[in-house]
Amino acid sequence: MNRALTKADIVETIYNDQELDLNRGEVKSIVEDLLLLMKKAIQKDDALLLSGFGKFEAYGKDARKGRNPQTDEAITLPSRKVVVFRLSRKFRLELNGGEAE
Repeated sequence: MNRALTKADIVETIYNDQELDLNRGEVKSIVEDLLLLMKKAIQKDDALLLSGFGKFEAYGKDARKGRNPQTDEAITLPSRKVVVFRLSRKFRLELNGGEAE
């Protein structure tokens, strides 16, 4: 399995960009501000659209019946929010080796 790209990796990559005149602390602050902005948009049930990349959307799931697999006891799972990500058509083509439009 491949290693995950972390926030620290993103900060380091941007910091190492020779064209930017930012120190590591400034880059970290910008990345954290961007992620906070993205979180707030998703928490407000807004769609977060990143053109050429994809779309994040939060939606509510109703409460439902379930069971505890260890005891076979019937339980009610509470309602909750879930986030889905849909890859853009352009990026999907690139990912699968096709030509981007």
